[in-house]
Amino acid sequence: MIPRVVLNLARQLTWCWLLGPSLVWAAERPTVVLEGQARVVVDLRGGSIAEFRLRDSSLNPLKWGVPSRQDPENRGFGHFLCLDRWGPPSDAEGARGVPYHGEAAHVAWEITQPLEKSATQAQVEVSAQLPLAGLSIRRQLRMALAQPVCRVEEQVTNNRPLGRIYNQVQHPTIAPPFLDPTTLVDCNGRRGFAQGNPLPHPEEPSFFWPAALNRDGIAVNLRRLTTNPDPNVVSYAIDETLGWVTAVTPGRGLLIGYLWKTTDYPWVSLWRDVRDGAPVARGLEFGTTGLHQPFSVLTQVGRIWERPLFAYLDAGETQTRVYTMFLAEVPLDFEGVERISLNGTTLTLHERRVNSPRQLKIEAGREFWP
Repeated sequence: MIPRVVLNLARQLTWCWLLGPSLVWAAERPTVVLEGQARVVVDLRGGSIAEFRLRDSSLNPLKWGVPSRQDPENRGFGHFLCLDRWGPPSDAEGARGVPYHGEAAHVAWEITQPLEKSATQAQVEVSAQLPLAGLSIRRQLRMALAQPVCRVEEQVTNNRPLGRIYNQVQHPTIAPPFLDPTTLVDCNGRRGFAQGNPLPHPEEPSFFWPAALNRDGIAVNLRRLTTNPDPNVVSYAIDETLGWVTAVTPGRGLLIGYLWKTTDYPWVSLWRDVRDGAPVARGLEFGTTGLHQPFSVLTQVGRIWERPLFAYLDAGETQTRVYTMFLAEVPLDFEGVERISLNGTTLTLHERRVNSPRQLKIEAGREFWP
C-alpha cells in the first residue's frame, strides 16, 4: 500500500492528501499521516502522536484527550512530548508563562523534511521552536511499511549562549475503548516510588515492580487499573540496557509497546486516572527523570538510586534520543508481557504466563529499533 502524508497548510484548508498528483481537502487540525501496515498520525498543533493503530482497525490505544477537529489550540493529547520539563514550573516560572510539562506540546510544529518512501519504509521530519526554553526539537519518524513498527528519533538543541538543565519525557497515554479494567500494563522497571513523598527523600518508601504503595501504605498491583487510581503516579528505575513498557487488552486482541535505550531514558513512570468508577487513562511514560518536580527540587535532590533526575545541554549543543513504538495482535487469553528481548531484527515478547508461556515475534529491519 502506498504510504500517505497528510499536510494541513492553511487556516481554512486544513489538510491535503498527497497521493500521486491529486489533492483532497477537508476541515480539521493540521496533521501528518504515515500509513503502511500501521497508521501513525502526528498533530502539528502541539506535536502529539494522535494515532497509532493497525491499518485495518479503528482501535487507537492513544485516544486520550483528543480535541475536536476544529479546535485551534496547540495542546498535548494521545502521546505528547514533555520538554523542557516533566511536571510543574516553579511559581515564578509559571507567572511568566512557562506551562506544565514544558512548551513542546503548546507550540505549533512544522514539516521540515517531507515524506520520503521506499519499498520498505516511509519517513518524515517535523520540528518546533520553544522560545521560552530556548530549545528547538526535530523529530524524525521512520515507519516500516510491512510491520506495525515506527522508530522515532528526536534531536533537542540549545539555541541559547548559556548551558542549562532540562528534561525530556515521552507521555503516551492509553484510553478507552482500548483501555478497560482487563487491560494489563507491564514494564521492566525495577525499584520504584510514588510521586508526592516529602523531601529530602522523595524516593521513600520504595517498592519493586509490579507492586506499589498507596497513600495508606497498602500494597497495590499496578498491572491492572479498575476503580481506584491511588497511587496516581509511580516511577521506576530501569536496571537493563533496554527499557520497555507495554499495554494489552486481551479481549480486543491488541498490544501497544515502546522500546528504548536506558542511556536515553533511565526512568519509566505510570500515571493512572479513574472517573465514574472506570479507568479513563493510563500514562506509559518514560524519560530522563523520575521526579515530578520543578528544577529547584530536582537540583536539591540530585540523584535517586544513582539515576539522574535531569540532563544538561551546553550552549549550542544537540542531544539525540530514540525510541520505537510497536503494535501486536495477541490471543484473546494473552496474560501480558514478562520480558522483551531484541536479537538483531527480531523483537520477542515473552508472555507472563505460568503454564506454557507463548512468544510473540515482531520482525523489522535493524534500522527500526533503538
